[in-house]
Amino acid sequence: MAPVSAILTDIEGTTSSIAFVKDTLFPFAKAALEDFLATHAHDPEVQACLTEARRLAAPDEEAPAALRRWMEEDAKVTPMKALQGLIWRQGYLDGRIEGHLWPDVAPCLRAWARAGIGLHVYSSGSVAAQKLLFGHSVAGDLASLFTGFFDTNVGGKREAASYSAIARGLHLAPESILFLSDVEQELDAAGTAGLQTCQLVRTADGTQPSARHRQAADFPGVASLFGLPLPRAAAESSAA
Repeated sequence: MAPVSAILTDIEGTTSSIAFVKDTLFPFAKAALEDFLATHAHDPEVQACLTEARRLAAPDEEAPAALRRWMEEDAKVTPMKALQGLIWRQGYLDGRIEGHLWPDVAPCLRAWARAGIGLHVYSSGSVAAQKLLFGHSVAGDLASLFTGFFDTNVGGKREAASYSAIARGLHLAPESILFLSDVEQELDAAGTAGLQTCQLVRTADGTQPSARHRQAADFPGVASLFGLPLPRAAAESSAA
């Protein structure tokens, strides 16, 4: 097994609870929609969302009503997703939202960064959303620990070509990169591209273990499996 020189991590189910999006972010955007539109209606980004929403709305449906309906349906409609991101950005910036991280994540990220291991994110959420979550997390501003952020603009997360493209972009041999995710098919794609893989099996998220990939219950478990540095407290506990 080649030494790990870089970590590429998923977010939902890996660093953060799946429930954070469903139970915190989505309800926040729904509750804030009307006030946000009233306050920011003249912002160019919001105007662009409204213009596109009018184009896609049902006949005789006003843009705000269409946006509300799409949020209720969790529809994959671009102007609604863009507006959600703008609402979440405001929530992060004014402190009403903090990005969820499992308690084991931040200490390990800091230990790995101190050891010179490159840290990178690959998530289906936009790069902007990734930076907001880590920049305004429950563990403080961790965004500066990461040197690369990737979203589905690089390709689908279940496509091996995406991981090959990320490795090329990082100028690293695929086998030197460790990909962390809870999703078996994503790990399959990364493995096909030559990356090392580890499945995070978070009990609270109901992750189904894969027989095809090494598994860890948390980030210290990842560190132990792949010879990565442990946070000082965890290392002292392990030694004892």
